[in-house]
Amino acid sequence: MSYSVGQVSGFAGVTVRTLHHYDDIGLLVPSERSHAGHRRYGDADLDRLQQILFYRELGFPLDEVAVLLDDPDADPRAHLRRQHELLTARIEKLRKMAAAVENAMEARKMGINLTPEEKFEVFGDKDPEQYAEEAEERWGGTEAYAESQRRVARYTKEDWKRVQAEVDDWQERYTALVAAGGQPSGEAAMDLAEEHRRHVSKWYFEVPYEMHRCFGEMYVSDERFKAYYDSMRPGLAEHLKEAILANAARHTA
Repeated sequence: MSYSVGQVSGFAGVTVRTLHHYDDIGLLVPSERSHAGHRRYGDADLDRLQQILFYRELGFPLDEVAVLLDDPDADPRAHLRRQHELLTARIEKLRKMAAAVENAMEARKMGINLTPEEKFEVFGDKDPEQYAEEAEERWGGTEAYAESQRRVARYTKEDWKRVQAEVDDWQERYTALVAAGGQPSGEAAMDLAEEHRRHVSKWYFEVPYEMHRCFGEMYVSDERFKAYYDSMRPGLAEHLKEAILANAARHTA
């Protein structure tokens, strides 16, 4: 089975002119010609073209690609392994770049019309979207998370001040409760857990009790979140998890 230059162009997503150029420089010489002298490509040619395009996508110049592919000692499987390693590294780099762009987008959303001084004034050294970030860890890509993004895109400086004031007040009261020896299953702790759930529902997205249970488990299983809550008072993350579970149980029993 062989294919015309037009067919290969369609398969590979490259122009006929590119294929002609690869032939002219000896990088991809068709294994067959028709009676009329037209190029015909076999399966081996397509395999080589795939290798060429892999390396080109990774930024290799054509002369280096030719050297790599024409090495008589090269194992075809070694090419694939190398390309896999290079592509994996590139994917990771692109993932990090995408994350940086997303962070910039979120910062821009949250900082609409705010100067750097105003941002610091509003948030101090705390994270203004602590609960939203926690939600993203578990629920990113869901409708719930999409709803949170729709909401925060509309928030003003005054809105973020109110969010942070509520967080500060809640943290102060919960820390005091733990310091006083309040039990997670006690009414006061459960009420604060319910307030926690309602805060997220009010400002970001609706949090049913089953989702809130997942939040509680995540606060102790994920070291980043555990460190955040335990920085308020050692053991607070576990205490909050138990209070969330107890509160969910009393509301769903």
